Amino acid sequence: MRATLEKDKKLEYALFLGCTVPVRGMNYETSARQVAQKLGIALVDKEGFSCCGFPVQSVNKHAALLLAARNLSLAEEAGLDICVLCSACGVNLSEANHAFQSDPDLLSRINADLKAVGKSYSGKTKVKHFVRILYEEVGLDQLRKHIRQPLSGLAVAPFYGCHYLKPAEIHDRFEDPEDPKSLEQLIEITGAQALYHSSRISCCGGGVLGIDEPTAQKVAKMTLDSAKATGADALVLQCGTCDVMLEVSQKKIGKTFEVEYNLPVVYYPQLLGLAMGISPEELGFALNRVGSREFLERVQSLPIG
Repeated sequence: MRATLEKDKKLEYALFLGCTVPVRGMNYETSARQVAQKLGIALVDKEGFSCCGFPVQSVNKHAALLLAARNLSLAEEAGLDICVLCSACGVNLSEANHAFQSDPDLLSRINADLKAVGKSYSGKTKVKHFVRILYEEVGLDQLRKHIRQPLSGLAVAPFYGCHYLKPAEIHDRFEDPEDPKSLEQLIEITGAQALYHSSRISCCGGGVLGIDEPTAQKVAKMTLDSAKATGADALVLQCGTCDVMLEVSQKKIGKTFEVEYNLPVVYYPQLLGLAMGISPEELGFALNRVGSREFLERVQSLPIG
């Protein structure tokens, strides 16, 4: 059964974790599952999901498409659309889908290869980011009903990254990729203030980390500088790959450029979860790497409840 918004707001998706989230973003997975459960979103674990194909698309496009098609076929077998947490996974699966729908001959060639592992794919599985599901399928009005501890007085800097929004055509052009509003609106329903900064829709640098770390660090530094300048209590993002650059690599980047950031990085489901009254422990804050204790002390000092 396809994911559909019912009267009780329950949705069902196959949860696609990819490679990075289960290893480096367990707090993202944990918080997403907690928030989903509270909202009545069923995130189904489908055995057999593998790498989305993103890491190899620049060197072997066919292999990347084949990896994506196999994952899409697994969701199709289960009768479910896919929910991703990583924007890079989302873009690779969605771009592959777009290619298959636009080019039947390509899909036929891919299916010829999939046959070797007993799979086939129709091109019909849909892929949506978890945060977009919150925004579009659950909706701001419904989310507001679940806010128990408004985070009034907290100011955070949103970071979209690039693959959550672009290429616009594979994401149904659900908002303007050059002037998005969804993450700010989602932040503001928690009671927190969303602070504008110039790098909010920039690349995190993760796309070139494996082949050119100095360049990746320079790209990430621009975002860290931009967010830090706002005086934000935290940087809020929605992608495991972005977290690798902006949180996991933050101290290393600071050492390279002789800058001290100490900028907490929080996944959006963690922020929403706090506002919903879910405990920091249940939201995986113990796994946050930069300033999580200071951030939570700031949250606990707010006149909330």
